[in-house]
Amino acid sequence: MTQAFRNSRRQAQTSSFQTSVQAFIEQRQAQGYTAASMKTSTRLIEDFSVWLDQLGIDRQDLSAKHVTDYLNDRWLHRRRRRGDAFTLHRFVRLVVPDGCKDGYETEAKNVPRLRVQQDFEQYLLHERGLATASIHLYGDSIGRFLKNIFGDGDVQLDQITSSDVVRFVQLDAARLHHPKRAKVMTTALRSFLQYGCYRGDIVADLHFCVPTVAHWSMAGIPKTISTSQVQSLLDGCDRQSVAGRRDYAMLMLISRLGLRAGEIVDLMLDDIDWNEGIISIRGPAQRVDRLPLPSDAGAALANYLRHGRPACSVRNVFIQIHAPRRAMLGPSAISCIVRRALLRAGIDSPTKGAHLLRHSLATQMLGGGASLAEIAEILRHRNPQTTTIYAKVDLVSLHNLALPWPGGVQ
Repeated sequence: MTQAFRNSRRQAQTSSFQTSVQAFIEQRQAQGYTAASMKTSTRLIEDFSVWLDQLGIDRQDLSAKHVTDYLNDRWLHRRRRRGDAFTLHRFVRLVVPDGCKDGYETEAKNVPRLRVQQDFEQYLLHERGLATASIHLYGDSIGRFLKNIFGDGDVQLDQITSSDVVRFVQLDAARLHHPKRAKVMTTALRSFLQYGCYRGDIVADLHFCVPTVAHWSMAGIPKTISTSQVQSLLDGCDRQSVAGRRDYAMLMLISRLGLRAGEIVDLMLDDIDWNEGIISIRGPAQRVDRLPLPSDAGAALANYLRHGRPACSVRNVFIQIHAPRRAMLGPSAISCIVRRALLRAGIDSPTKGAHLLRHSLATQMLGGGASLAEIAEILRHRNPQTTTIYAKVDLVSLHNLALPWPGGVQ
């Protein structure tokens, strides 16, 4: 093994995987990796290809197990580095696209409950048209439910009883999770039970047996920050840097249009109509809302696209700063950016996520004289009653409605 590492530079030139090595190098270059990173990863996969040749492993036999075996050998010679496994798994997927499945896909073939969960997720995608984030939440909830009842054994949906449903909600959903998450889980459970009836796998209609989780949507008050604090948040972005331009454009879209974190992630270059000054926001069930793009938000977005966004094949507007050049990983990434901006501005806000700015926009519009109907149109609430919660923060109007305290000063 030691001799293999010493001679790997020379042997790599004649490796049977040399064509794949070159393709992998070109792929990494297109993804924006630095020269130092490219040098390290190239040496790694060249050593790996030599090791494969020495063991007589052909292209069609290559699998994830060989990555593990190679890294174990490499560790014995003190040559293993952080990120090696990620790089090698990417290389194997390039050589044999089906040879390096992730753990969930491999396990799903052998575990009945995971197969049922995958079928349900496909139904939500193709028949119901749910957003990807909703499908993940629903799928995770149903996975918990099926594991609670059947474990890793055979899944017989016709054996589910009302007691199983009630026990799961009481012991898992309601007791272990926040009320909002518990409500999502019960909604997913009702949908799954109806789906089972639709397929004929469940005889009795059990979705009526799912208990309701007590959580009153109008009980709280929206958490917000003031207009001056929002401006301090925006001013704290370093617009001379690439990251600062990107973050400033994101924060402008959230604070001016009330976009959700997931909508920022999913925003595409084709969704911006520069001639008309319109931005299209894509929602679940192929829903598309068209909003006017404010001039200041448009200027911030244009500045990022011209001087901050890296050249890449991805069509998402907002791209990761560091390689690989791809879209943001999810809504949590946007909330992290908002959280860092709050820290820079020294703002001690009641909440730290991206939704804070959405609530703040609604409060500012209400204070400026906008009606609840106008706020609902900007925030794209499907149910007008959702917007009425902001009436609680209109202190001027509430003061006029308040009755004098008995015995108090008139």
